[in-house]
Amino acid sequence: METKVNYTIVGLFVVLLFTALVAGILWLSGSAEYRKTYDIYLAYMNESVSGLNLNAPVKYRGVEVGRVKKISLDRGERVRLELQIERGTPIKENTIAVLRVQGLTGIAQVELAGNNRDAPPLQAKPGEEYPVIRTGPSLLTRMDTAVTDLLSSLNRVSNSINGVLDSENRRNFKKLVADLAMLSDTLAARKGSIDTTLQGMARTADNTAKASAELPRLMERMAKSAEALEKMADNASRASASVRKTMGGVDGGVIQLTDRVVPELDQTLREMRELSASFKRLSEEVGRNPNMLLLGKQPAAPGPGE
Repeated sequence: METKVNYTIVGLFVVLLFTALVAGILWLSGSAEYRKTYDIYLAYMNESVSGLNLNAPVKYRGVEVGRVKKISLDRGERVRLELQIERGTPIKENTIAVLRVQGLTGIAQVELAGNNRDAPPLQAKPGEEYPVIRTGPSLLTRMDTAVTDLLSSLNRVSNSINGVLDSENRRNFKKLVADLAMLSDTLAARKGSIDTTLQGMARTADNTAKASAELPRLMERMAKSAEALEKMADNASRASASVRKTMGGVDGGVIQLTDRVVPELDQTLREMRELSASFKRLSEEVGRNPNMLLLGKQPAAPGPGE
């Protein structure tokens, strides 16, 4: 007798067996992916999110902690990102979401950073459905802003340079270069005389040093000479007085001789005193300004109104 087979029951049995097998594999594998709990956060981007796709990874310090669940426009101005992040991820009030492009592929992801241990956890504010994570400019946006600022600065510098280097200033600059070239040629042509002048200045400096070394002794000699002249004048003055007294008791002829000699002697004494005073003044001036021995006496500075 031929056995009849019910194919409906067999098909149903195969489907149930396959379902049980898949469920058993998933249960035995213990995949944590299916046991994780996720929280929803929102982030609003003020820049283009080109390269960011649904289910793009959300990373916290390089570790993947979630996915991008939804991408939409918020009132036609900002881009609204709905992020699905594992519960337990330290999302705090100072956490910042930044769009980051992976290498040269152009595929973007969301990077979370900027946490502070003391910051409180991020909570939804009154009237908000989900907590909102603050966002920051991406690397490309920062580079674009920096390059734009740099180009603007270069443009301003270029305009300033063009304003400074007008036709008149360029002519003056050319003239300055020509004058410098002429000066260089002149110095090269007179190199010998310049060397001679420098050698003479070196000898003058040596002589000045020697004169400065001899200056104390010279001043001492001048002072002694002045003292000697002063003593000689005093002695001559006393001798003149003595002669006058002696001549007072002599006859008239001798008196006439005294009248002729004594005035001449007084004149000599005055000249000696003046010479002594001049030596003293010279010694004082040399002490105040030793350079006058080489350069001579400098003219006095003009007074007010001269």
